[in-house]
Amino acid sequence: AGVTFYTDNDDFFGGNKLSQDPLYSVQGHVIYGFRSGIWASLDATYFIGGRTTVNGVLNDDLQQNWRVGGTLAFPVNRENSIKFYASKGVSARTGDNYDLIGVAWQYRWGAGL
Repeated sequence: AGVTFYTDNDDFFGGNKLSQDPLYSVQGHVIYGFRSGIWASLDATYFIGGRTTVNGVLNDDLQQNWRVGGTLAFPVNRENSIKFYASKGVSARTGDNYDLIGVAWQYRWGAGL
């Protein structure tokens, strides 16, 4: 679960003031680890909130959005791995209806390695 907080924009377009409510999210993951150290996951995220106001006037932009995706991670060595991930907006009331793909390098350190 997560929450994103926004500060007011007192210098919004046309000299207006933009405010945004917090955006809440809940994630779920199903993960499978292979003996080789490779792991894969299927993911789902639900977002709600984030409604905006301009000069105190409420906009009709409440977010109620679902995303699904997946991740595939390959270990390089004990501390490093490379991850490939993708997600798609599957239900979007406002915004968040886009496709995403990416690659990430992950480095771990500390106790427990």
